[in-house]
Amino acid sequence: MKTAIVTGANGGIGFHTALQLAKDGVHVVLGCRDAARGNDALKKIVDQHSKASVQLANLDLSNLSSVRSFAAKFKEDNSSLDLLVNNAAVMALPERTLSADGYEMQFATNHLGHFLLTAELMPHLLKSSSARIVTVSSIAHRYGKINLNDLQAERNYEGWSAYGTSKLANLLFSFELARKLKNAGNSQISVAAHPGVAKTNILSSGPQMGRKVFRTYLSEFFSKYLAQTDAEGALPIIHACLGPGVHNGDYYGPNGFMELTGRPKKVESKANALDEKMAEKLWTISESLTGAKWPWELFQGTC
Repeated sequence: MKTAIVTGANGGIGFHTALQLAKDGVHVVLGCRDAARGNDALKKIVDQHSKASVQLANLDLSNLSSVRSFAAKFKEDNSSLDLLVNNAAVMALPERTLSADGYEMQFATNHLGHFLLTAELMPHLLKSSSARIVTVSSIAHRYGKINLNDLQAERNYEGWSAYGTSKLANLLFSFELARKLKNAGNSQISVAAHPGVAKTNILSSGPQMGRKVFRTYLSEFFSKYLAQTDAEGALPIIHACLGPGVHNGDYYGPNGFMELTGRPKKVESKANALDEKMAEKLWTISESLTGAKWPWELFQGTC
């Protein structure tokens, strides 16, 4: 039986991804920060698929100690890992908030936490020749900018811009990991996906707090009139996880107008997500901020 980890699996895109993986006979670990909501998700999965192999584990992506503890426990209990879905996210917090480690909350949760988690789990991923690392980005990456001189948005914070930056960081990370795996001659792959616009709880949490700005109203409009269901939004992520013909470095999203809704297809990112020099710089900074240690000695070649 294959084993998968889905972060943020207690609702929305993460829940429906975990549900489909469980239905396909994959043992799924639900990495959730909220135990009550995580238990509700686990129960719903088992109710819908009585033979599901699923378990709940505490994981707070905004807390690097929690990430390390989760990874250590998983590696203790499991011999390998076939699928890691880096999905959990916070969105458009109206006020600059710091994580437990002192980093801007969206950058910490959406990027740094998953960067460290992937590094910690890489030895187990390398034990599965067909392993996939699926990182969930967003069309919001299109307005993201990586400012290495203000990466934590200390001088210039705006919730939606910070969210876009974190989602751009997701793509830079996913594509750089794909290059490193390829250069090392590995069979494991790193791919990215985005859900378009879906009616998930993330649209009604951060953006609804505090002062509204134009993008908040735009989000409300999309959610009310243009958004698809969270189950439909999960389809590109599920395709990246299970679909045939998925290759290292691919990026998937909906095939509809402006990639807002629709069936899964291979899509293109904004050009700055393909900036290899920026990706290398962000990787190095992320290593420094998280203390991540990548097990390059386990790779088949050198990176």
